[in-house]
Formats: sequence, structure tokens, C-alpha cells
Amino acid sequence: MLHLNKGAEKRLRAGHHWIYNNEVDNQKSPLKGFVPGSVVNAVDFRGKGVGSFMINPHALICGRMISRQQDRDLTSSLIKNRLKQALALRDMCFDAPCYRWVYGDSDGLSGLVVDRFHDILTVQVSTAGMERQLEVILDHLQRLVQPTGILLKNDGKMRTAEGLDTYVRVAAGQVPEQVELTENGVRFLAPLMTGQKTGWFYDHRPNRALAAQYARGKTVLDVFSYLGGWGLTCAMNGATSVTCADVSELALEGVMRNADLNGCADRVQTRLGDAFDTLDQLRLEKQRFDVVIVDPPAFIARRKDIEAGERAYQKLNDMAMKLVNPGGLLVSASCSMHLENDRLRDMIRASARSLDRHALILAEGGQGADHPVLPAVKETRYIKAIFAQISPGL
Repeated sequence: MLHLNKGAEKRLRAGHHWIYNNEVDNQKSPLKGFVPGSVVNAVDFRGKGVGSFMINPHALICGRMISRQQDRDLTSSLIKNRLKQALALRDMCFDAPCYRWVYGDSDGLSGLVVDRFHDILTVQVSTAGMERQLEVILDHLQRLVQPTGILLKNDGKMRTAEGLDTYVRVAAGQVPEQVELTENGVRFLAPLMTGQKTGWFYDHRPNRALAAQYARGKTVLDVFSYLGGWGLTCAMNGATSVTCADVSELALEGVMRNADLNGCADRVQTRLGDAFDTLDQLRLEKQRFDVVIVDPPAFIARRKDIEAGERAYQKLNDMAMKLVNPGGLLVSASCSMHLENDRLRDMIRASARSLDRHALILAEGGQGADHPVLPAVKETRYIKAIFAQISPGL
């Protein structure tokens, strides 16, 4: 039994799914006495049940909810049902089987991520509780969709925090070096084994589609392009030219492979180098674009990084705004959960004022339906994108 300190139950009863280690009454239930990955009942300071949780005494988030009912274990039947529910939701939302099938807490499987690329699956496990059930999970994944290959991409930082080892290996079938996916009607090849995270970022799918609508007949700059998700979607929807910029030569080689795959290579070029250096060089060359897209990696990985991270986001938006043609569009995106949407919006305002520009926000976007948000768990909402028209100052 896990006993909580007085008041710790309020957040859980309001809908949250996590217990932090400083919320546990260590006199009544010393954390060190629990086995990592085991399942226990949690009770409030009065002894009233608040649910069943996976426990890891070594992690900051020491309890992850399985159910609001007591005595619920992470059984094979429960895992199967939640995988089926998650699959049904994605199949309802998307035409092609290319999506994030499981998004951790939002799908009731905290610490599990499954990305689907037609008949290939990439699986990431980041909690001790899910690690103990890995073989059961793999068995159900194979039974539900009969994939030709499953890759375990267990090399994330969260595994280290949970006391788990890191590795990348094929768990079932065969996984080719390049796996094809379809997003917004555009074909892409992604290197699952060597690529970033699970090999692809489905989370910005709706924002890429919206950017492409604005890019028809326009010139586009896609900064932090990775494999060209934003830029090539624009190219395939009528952009006259697209420049993809990234620090990784391998990523830019992937951009051109994907451009060839879609028959738009004649309208796509690449720039290799640090994003800030590239933006500065483009300014010195007096180049301007109708649409400038900046989708950086998370500058704010932890709460203590907020101040430095916000400075980086502000600098990035300043530099990007300088390259937007009068009346053009700045798309400022972020995957930092700790960057509030209001702060990103305020950065657009600050950049516009310091550069004497007139900014109009046309739209704001979030993550796709395969990354559903739990209303009470703000950590499940991390994607944001602001679409702002930039004109000369009034």
C-alpha cells in the first residue's frame, strides 16, 4: 500500500495520473521498500483509495496510474483492451495506417509509445512497469495488426531516469533501413533505427497541412527541417520553391530522397549548418521568403531550463521574422512542454515590436489526433504552432 501525504490526492482526484516522490508518506510506506515496476494500491492520508499505480521508487514520478479503482493490475487483458481502444481511435481519424498508435498516459499505458508505419511498428518503453510487460505488449501488437517488423527504440533519456538500460533492436520480423510512411498525402522515407526519436514526428501533422495551404504559389524556408516534413508538404501543395535547412547532413540527404520520391526535387534545395548561423547567413545574403517555418528541438527540456530556453526561442523568432517577405507568413513551432502557448505568442509580439513589424496571428495549432490530450494532465499537451502574417510596421 502506498500512503500519500495530506493534499496529494487533490490533483489525482481532479484527473491527473501521476504521483511524485515528495507526495508519498515515507513513514507509513517507505518508497525504498517497493520493487520497481510493481503495481500497488494508493490511498490518501485518511486511508481512502485513489487507485492502482505502477511504482518506481527511484524515479521523480514514482507512481503512474493504471486505474482509479483499487486492486487493478497491468494484466494481459487490460493491455490488450487499451491497445485495441487506441487503435480504433487512430483508424477512425486517419485513412492510412501511419500514426502514433499509443501515446502513453493518454491511452492508459503510461510509459509506452508505439508508432505505426504501415506494417512496421516502432516501440518505445520508458517506465519500469511497462518494461516488465514488454513481451505481453509485443505479443498483442503482433496479434492485432500482424506487422512485418517491430523495432524496439529504447534509447531515450527517460529510461535512464527509470533505472533501465538503453538499446535499439529488432524485436520481431524484419525492419528495413528506410521505412515508408504517408502523411497528409505525401510519401516519406524515415530511418527508424538511426533517425531521431522513433524515426518520425507525427505530432505536427495538422500544422504541416495548414502551412501547406498558406504556401501555395509561395517560396518557403523550412528550418530544423529533419527529413522535410514541413517543406515537402508545402512543395507537394504548390509551393514554388522550398529550402530545407538542418545541421545534419544525413537528414538533408533524406530530404532529397523524399523530394525524389514525390517528384518535386526540382523545387527543393538544402542548406547545411547550425540553424542560427544559417538564418544569419541568409539575412546577409539578403534572401527573403514568403513563408518561414521554424520547428526547433525542445529548447526547454526541464523546468530549470525555462529562462535560457525562452531566450533561445526569442532569438530564433527575431532572426526568422527578418527573413519574411512583407505580407508573408512566419510559422513558429515548439515541442517544449514547458513553453506556454501564451509565452510563444508574446515572443511573436516582442519580435514584431523590436523589428518594427506588424504581426497578425492567423491561426494557432496543436498536436494531431494521434497525440490526444488528457485535460487534467497538461504534460500530454506539448505541441504548439503559431501562424503569423508579418507586414511592415504601421
